[in-house]
Amino acid sequence: MDFSLTDEQRLLRESVERLFADHYPFDARKRYSQKPGGWSRAMWKHYADLGLLGLPFDEQYGGSAGGPVETMIVMEALGRALALEPYLATVVLCGGLLRLGGSDAMRAELLPKIAGGDVIMSFAHAERQSRYDLADVAVTARRDGAGYVIDGAKSLVLHGDSADKFVVSARLAGGSREQAGIGLFLIDAKSRGVSARGYATVDGLRAAELSLNGVRVEAAETIGPPGAAFSLIEQIADMAMAALCAEAVGAMASMHELTVDYMKTRKQFGVAIGGFQVLQHRAADMLIALEQARSMAMLAAMMAPDDDVRERRRAISAAKVQIGRSGRFIGQQAIQIHGGIGMTMEASIGHYFKRVTMIDSMFGDADHHLGILAESGGLIAA
Repeated sequence: MDFSLTDEQRLLRESVERLFADHYPFDARKRYSQKPGGWSRAMWKHYADLGLLGLPFDEQYGGSAGGPVETMIVMEALGRALALEPYLATVVLCGGLLRLGGSDAMRAELLPKIAGGDVIMSFAHAERQSRYDLADVAVTARRDGAGYVIDGAKSLVLHGDSADKFVVSARLAGGSREQAGIGLFLIDAKSRGVSARGYATVDGLRAAELSLNGVRVEAAETIGPPGAAFSLIEQIADMAMAALCAEAVGAMASMHELTVDYMKTRKQFGVAIGGFQVLQHRAADMLIALEQARSMAMLAAMMAPDDDVRERRRAISAAKVQIGRSGRFIGQQAIQIHGGIGMTMEASIGHYFKRVTMIDSMFGDADHHLGILAESGGLIAA
């Protein structure tokens, strides 16, 4: 298979890498994290000007009709930069839900605003009891005249304290873990009964606990068929996992480069530690783990839009397993080679490891997806 990028894709990669090289050194990231919402609105404007926010959308909505490979390129660059901005929440998750399930009017109104950087959105799906089960939805939506009334609470809503609008999953019918009966609703953050409590996550990003008390939603604000939204949620989760795999590869690549550079400059017993063969072997093992992760991230990107749900899930789960294992190995080796300085807040290496660890746990960690893969007969059938 040909894995080479097109001229347009290479230009995109060079443009994004140049953007982060110019505007996102580690010291700048620290400053951005202190701004309202924990990220930089100025950088968000740069994303919009470069066309990154409209990348997956059709040209009629201000986008460039990019596919999963273009998303992979951008997410890998975000991972290298340890970017704090809500790209995954707004563009990949909510933008994907609107693009695939929103009405014509909804897409016409919101996708150009996302592409222009004028609206921040967040997908409120996870709940305290649900863990990795996408169908475990206890938030309720009941009919009330021509609309719906939503009650319940959502947890770990990515960038929920910055969101202008939420896409909320709620149950219209069925048991708490049934796939049937789930709907998706577009809710304004300023609606009566909506309350978001924001907090910092382990990796320096932001999330929120979302409370919904008697929130009224009009029928026109549903995304997809009411009560039949699970397949759309599952599809977008797979796309998000593919994007996260690419982000993790970017972070792992930076960890490997930082470690090799450190080995060339850190001296022990009068010589650079990079001269010790045992550490050279460790660096080589880190590179092998990185390339294994990169290969699986490419597979995930190619399979994310596949209509065959079974094959898509197998590929995505296999990628998550490898990403989780490679991320842990590379992070552990990087911290150990750096020594005590690798554990400090001033060194970037520990922040990369935290982000990769969080990526492993999002939408199911390596052990969870290994179980899924085992039940489905493995990536390659015996």
